[in-house]
Amino acid sequence: MKKSTICLVAGLMLAAAISCDTQPKNEALALLDEIDMGAAPNVLTASEQENGWKLLFDGKTPNGWHGYNLDSFPDCWTIEDGTFTMNTTGGGEDQDIITNKEYRNFALYLEYKLTPGANSGIIFQVKEDPKYKYPYETGPEFQVIDHEGWPDPLENWQINGSNYAMYPPVTEPFRQVGEWNDLFLVVKDNKVTQVLNGQIVVEYEKGSDEWNTLRNSGKWTDFPDWGNFDKGHISLQNHGTRVWYRDIKLKEL
Repeated sequence: MKKSTICLVAGLMLAAAISCDTQPKNEALALLDEIDMGAAPNVLTASEQENGWKLLFDGKTPNGWHGYNLDSFPDCWTIEDGTFTMNTTGGGEDQDIITNKEYRNFALYLEYKLTPGANSGIIFQVKEDPKYKYPYETGPEFQVIDHEGWPDPLENWQINGSNYAMYPPVTEPFRQVGEWNDLFLVVKDNKVTQVLNGQIVVEYEKGSDEWNTLRNSGKWTDFPDWGNFDKGHISLQNHGTRVWYRDIKLKEL
């Protein structure tokens, strides 16, 4: 090969490498890079604070949270070893908890750990009103479930990482029962991105033709107000099975 040809090939390879390095990173993954994965749970590092992250759970108190349509924190939840978890011996009806504050555009990070056969979820854009019994009647859900240990067959839009009853995950990076998973959710205007353990599992646009078709042809036809709100509370769902949540952080966008 002639020297000039070698130089040309080398130059093209260098240009390609530079081009790859300068490609803009997915916005959700760029936001995820702001989270210090090596830090202790339930604390904010200096860099996280500088980037505008807020702690939604201090690991010790339910401050900032209450039961859906309640003025208090329900007995069916407890704080255990720096986590929110379900108090399955507390009796009474299962009750979801929600943030005191409502959010419109935000990035949410948290860690969760499942027990065998556990079922829960992160519901957002939740409208609190006595005419609704549960948050899922109003807002979309990032599904959290041990679908491999679930006793009944599930649709692909029901498995871990899905946008429940709408979009199945495009990949399945979930970790085994008993291991901590990193959940990341970005809501910006009508665009929603769900990330599980560093991989994008769901992306969609509310109000798009595809979204409207799915919304109007399945489970949500029985819930006329579902998906109608662009601002609302964030909810941790209680399905009567144990899931642990910790390190809950949010950045308003």
